[in-house]
Amino acid sequence: MEPVAQPLKDSDSLRTEVRVESYALKRCGCGSPTDKCPDLPRTIEPAKVNPDSTLVFDVRREADYAASNEAIPGALWKNPDKIDAWIGALPLTQDVVIYCVRGGAVSNSVVDRLQAAGVKARFIEGGLEAYKAAGGKIVRK
Repeated sequence: MEPVAQPLKDSDSLRTEVRVESYALKRCGCGSPTDKCPDLPRTIEPAKVNPDSTLVFDVRREADYAASNEAIPGALWKNPDKIDAWIGALPLTQDVVIYCVRGGAVSNSVVDRLQAAGVKARFIEGGLEAYKAAGGKIVRK
């Protein structure tokens, strides 16, 4: 689609905003987004995470990951600060669950990027701490 210039709704009438309407940024995660795709939820409840049947990525910051000796079984650590290096290797047809320490800013920013790229990604509400509190399996890393 072609960008459409629209005036901003503020006091500066000379400024314009370029608004790009792109289905590629729709959070459907199906790999080929259209206007008919349902929005993919951003989160998953900790008790509903099954690491045995889901692709799980640990996106804790490097210092947080190094300071901990716990992880969700089978989770692969991906440095959130280097997302550009690994985002293209993720599958577009498989559900992906990510987590950080508490499901805050790190998980939110990573899930935004993944969903915008067409990855069916969600993050664990409350992060690793909530997953453990809900009785989730933990392994020593």
